[in-house]
Amino acid sequence: MWTVVYMAQNKEIAEKLKEALETEGILVKVNPVSQKEKNDNYFEISVPEGEVEEAHSIIIEKGF
Repeated sequence: MWTVVYMAQNKEIAEKLKEALETEGILVKVNPVSQKEKNDNYFEISVPEGEVEEAHSIIIEKGF
């Protein structure tokens, strides 16, 4: 099962976080969830349930 670990405010942040997590060997899914403005989507960053704690540690370490 996939678990949302972060909500990114735009695609650029979502892609940077995805890259950071994948570099550490974590599988990542990025899904758009809503559209606030024309070019300002929100994105869910999801990881497998067993990697949530490691993903949270990386998110904190990288300053997201």
